[in-house]
Amino acid sequence: MGWWLADARRDQAAGVISRFDPVYWTVDFPRPMMASVVTIAPDALRMDCVFQRRGDLAGLIWEAEDRWDHPLLAYATDRDFRRCRLRFRWRSSGVVPLDAVHGPVLTIEGRDAEGAARAWYVRLWNYAQGTPEDARVAIDFATVQGGFLLPGEADPVWAGDIDRMFVSLVPPGYAAGDETALPAAAEAWIELTDIACEGPGSVLAIGDVVVPGHGLSIATGYDDAYNQTPARLLRTMLQLGYRGDILHYVGMSHYLRLEPLSGGFYVSLAGGALNRACTAWHADFAARARELGYGVIWSLSYELLDQHVWGDWKQRAADGSPALTGWSPPSTLLSPAHGGAMAYLQAVALAFVAIAQGAGLPVQFQIGEPWWWVMADGRLCIHDAAARAALGDPPPQNVRGTVDTGVLDAAGALLAGSTLALRDAVTAAAPGARVLLLAYLPTVLDPAMPELKRANLPVGWAAPAFDVLQLEDYDWAATGNVAASERALAAATARLGYPVSQQHYLSGFVLRSADKAQWQAIAAAAARGRARGVAATYVWALPQVARDGFTHFDMEAEMAPFDDVLFPIALGREAEVAPELSTAIVTSAGGAERRNAAWAEARTHYDVGPGVRSEADIAALLGFFRARMGPARGFRLRDPFDFEGVDEPIGTGDGTTARFPLVKIYGESVRRITRPVAATVSVRLDGTAVTGFTLGAGGVVTLDLPPAAGVRVTASFRFDVPVRFAEDQLRVSRATFLAGAAASVPLVEIRE
Repeated sequence: MGWWLADARRDQAAGVISRFDPVYWTVDFPRPMMASVVTIAPDALRMDCVFQRRGDLAGLIWEAEDRWDHPLLAYATDRDFRRCRLRFRWRSSGVVPLDAVHGPVLTIEGRDAEGAARAWYVRLWNYAQGTPEDARVAIDFATVQGGFLLPGEADPVWAGDIDRMFVSLVPPGYAAGDETALPAAAEAWIELTDIACEGPGSVLAIGDVVVPGHGLSIATGYDDAYNQTPARLLRTMLQLGYRGDILHYVGMSHYLRLEPLSGGFYVSLAGGALNRACTAWHADFAARARELGYGVIWSLSYELLDQHVWGDWKQRAADGSPALTGWSPPSTLLSPAHGGAMAYLQAVALAFVAIAQGAGLPVQFQIGEPWWWVMADGRLCIHDAAARAALGDPPPQNVRGTVDTGVLDAAGALLAGSTLALRDAVTAAAPGARVLLLAYLPTVLDPAMPELKRANLPVGWAAPAFDVLQLEDYDWAATGNVAASERALAAATARLGYPVSQQHYLSGFVLRSADKAQWQAIAAAAARGRARGVAATYVWALPQVARDGFTHFDMEAEMAPFDDVLFPIALGREAEVAPELSTAIVTSAGGAERRNAAWAEARTHYDVGPGVRSEADIAALLGFFRARMGPARGFRLRDPFDFEGVDEPIGTGDGTTARFPLVKIYGESVRRITRPVAATVSVRLDGTAVTGFTLGAGGVVTLDLPPAAGVRVTASFRFDVPVRFAEDQLRVSRATFLAGAAASVPLVEIRE
């Protein structure tokens, strides 16, 4: 696989769009209100709003610079709007109308002709014909003027150096800066249709790169993408080559329906689980995904924005402190023991299931990272009132020290029960739905908290509780901590029993753009995930992919196909073994030689024909040759003369390194052992046997704990040689066998 970080479009493919194309508008607003924008026609968009306070103001935004798209797909920056004219039909409901004070205004932000930063306020009603809620608007940016009343309050706009412009929308009774809650959430919408831009500056270049489909899938999240149109996001996914199912995290802060109480706003099911803006956005997202051939996995976590969560729903430590994450503002974790909190999650899940069904998508639902929160000092948050009642008021547990394993097992059973109830609610509403579970390994399998798995990776999740087990480890993946990843993946697989073919792997993510160098380690982790044979490997997540310009593409496989099977015929000592080296020898006029070894280690040739002793052997050989497609596919061969390593030195500890490839030493020559016999591998540290290790792909031993500096690491093992048939033809006959002649079956060693 290949990848690069694109910082700009250079010679790559480009197209054009009309300036003010509906796909590329965005929205913004203050929490706790909500708004979204979708395209409803090639020349039309719709914005849905949910106002919560008298002072709420939402903006429908056009930016001169594309700050949201991947660099290879972004539209060109053009800050000069003087040569274009914009017109559209305006329709609205639930917002202050066009002709009123505080009615919709086009705010234009940029610089004047002298370069001084400033803003102009263009009242749309001054350029409208029709009614205050249904009008035709036409603006010529060469002559447009700000001001409420024209011509008396005219403020001419210089549109030659503009950063952005936005249409502001406010609820009836608007009062700037007033945080008083409305009696009830006020829903509103606007539609801009028949959008057209004319004039010499009406067209923008746009990146039109199409990366061929590859082996990775994409994850995204509503909390990071709510401000953009679904059409824009899906274009990015499609043209960057991501295929299969989209893993869509519905978020923890923007889908909520809220109700006011005592100066705050709290999650509510009154009128439905999802707010109107969220529902409109996701319905459009689902329909467009289906049209493009994508499936959608809807991901819902136990995490919600803390400021909107009822106090008794929150997980708490023994001192009553709520479980708060490190995000700003913080989110909190819902208690698996609280019936109301879990009923809320089930209602949210069913709302997204209904959206999927309405779009004609197969229902796929992920329970994302359900866990008991652990405070930074190790205190487990199992002490909210509901959890105390369910667990028998357990004593405090610090998972960085000594714990009561019975308490942790009980907490794990409670967590598992809540997830299984959520699973059952989904499958009852959508028979045949595929339900997935996501676990975050750096926390649930943190070596510093070895017993935490009892509570946060409970055995109640063991196969076949869920259709797919999804695993992510971005703290390790992004920093290249391969040893920690491999240990945890093996441990999770062993504990829960899902075969690799029923697993997904999530690789990423890069939180800050300043850390974009981490993409190298993330790409490598994704490659390892695919090599493990998981059903799907996801890059987490689209907003960071676009921000940093991450571009993935598949290249020709570096290794030929290999079948991990042993040659079926036992070899006798008549088999021929011929190690081969490549040595350039130059002889001088005086007879002196200069020798140069072109290869670091020998490549062995075999003739296994003498091992064919019966007609049954011939039949097995022919079938094996056909199954390997001759030389096309490799396989294992047990070399009868060299198949074992005893106390081979494979490394020296440095206090950090935990991964050590198996090798066999021949004097000064080192041979990599890539096909060990797993059950025969043993490891010693300074001569003392250890059991805390896993054997990974390619014959790499990963120790549970990095050995201290200077510790000698040795391994004993049996091994096979990776080989292939040397020729495209295989000639054997009964006559040859009956005459006592050995067939010739040449094999050649494969470099891995």
